[in-house]
Amino acid sequence: MKLKGNAWKFGDNINTDEIVAARYLNTFDAKELGSHCMEDIDAKFSKKISKGDCIVARKNFGCGSSREHAPIAIKGCGISCVIAESFARIFYRNAINIGLPILVSKAAARDMKTGDKIEVDVNKGVIYNLTRKKEYKTDKFADFMQEIVNNGGLLNWIKNPKGSANKAKRKKK
Repeated sequence: MKLKGNAWKFGDNINTDEIVAARYLNTFDAKELGSHCMEDIDAKFSKKISKGDCIVARKNFGCGSSREHAPIAIKGCGISCVIAESFARIFYRNAINIGLPILVSKAAARDMKTGDKIEVDVNKGVIYNLTRKKEYKTDKFADFMQEIVNNGGLLNWIKNPKGSANKAKRKKK
């Protein structure tokens, strides 16, 4: 999976309430949540996003409550992946479960700036900053996690009868 777009830079400790405020938690509609993504930090954020854009953040992205609404809002506003130095553990799991690629790269998170043109090869675990002509490595997902992301989330992966070599192996046992 290759993604290409602009970087949108945020700092440390961006919490789930900043990603999507609690006042919008009365829906799971991705587009509705996406229209409010990051609005308490940047009121017009969701209107600036183009297909393929990525959030780049520093440490502890997605801290706070365990709500699934946060990664749904990110994906719903059109962000294709999140790159950070580190993620809150529950946010990381929720993001994978809804099919949002999230990549850990300390160097990319520290070096990139808003507006940098980037390309991400999720399968290879490589992030290219086309503006600064730099390449960053990140850990690739385990095969089953990549399949979950490629299928658009855990529920789609479970429903997809062809979706997994791992599922085929489990059936044989």
